[in-house]
Amino acid sequence: MQIIIAPAKKMVVNTNDFEIQGLPIYIEETRQILQKMQTFSYEAAQTMWRCSDKLARPNYTWLQKMNLSDQLTPAILSYTGIQYQYMAPDLFTAPALAYVQAKLRILSGFYGILRPFDGVTPYRLEMQSVIQVAGTRNLYQFWGQRLYQALSFDQGPVLNLASQEYAKTITRYLQPNDQLINVVFGSEVAGKLKTKATLAKMARGEMVRYLAEHNIQDIAGVTHFDHPDWHFDAQRSTQNQLVFVNNERKH
Repeated sequence: MQIIIAPAKKMVVNTNDFEIQGLPIYIEETRQILQKMQTFSYEAAQTMWRCSDKLARPNYTWLQKMNLSDQLTPAILSYTGIQYQYMAPDLFTAPALAYVQAKLRILSGFYGILRPFDGVTPYRLEMQSVIQVAGTRNLYQFWGQRLYQALSFDQGPVLNLASQEYAKTITRYLQPNDQLINVVFGSEVAGKLKTKATLAKMARGEMVRYLAEHNIQDIAGVTHFDHPDWHFDAQRSTQNQLVFVNNERKH
């Protein structure tokens, strides 16, 4: 079983806690993206990022001096968004760290696909950002089948804990015998199941931690995710989708 998750916009440099164990497998493609981004004017970069001046200015300054070889942080410690805060990888046991290095993959618009201990530098680039690299229309076309091929569907199921924006890099290439198991974290609102983005991000991070700390090896084990805020809903679940419902009071 492998697990895919999305990255986060917030990133830090942390060269103290853990050593990197290698570079991203598609680092040459990343160099192509970086070279393209470094040709952008400030206005073009801000348009691509769709953010305020306050965010765009330091990111543009950083972009001009980005180096893919220096001051690298293990990917799993570099991202600091909600999902990663609730995953708390800096508190993992040694066996849990080995588990995620073997099974967890982070999808990225900039790096393509990452193992937790691949060395990365902070960047700002979403998979759906408007950028044309090497004659392609967008990043989905640029990455093509590479991210799908980096996952070993022939060796078992892949658990999808990524957002739709990132999962699309995989789903469009699925073959009939591939098993991609989607995980839905929903809250009951007026009798219907709705996904609340922040709660879902928190739950995804906590699920990764649970799987790693309990050495979960199959999909059946995922259904035992033990958390006071969530319960597995077998009736709503299907062969390719696991549904977990929030235990908060129904509205």
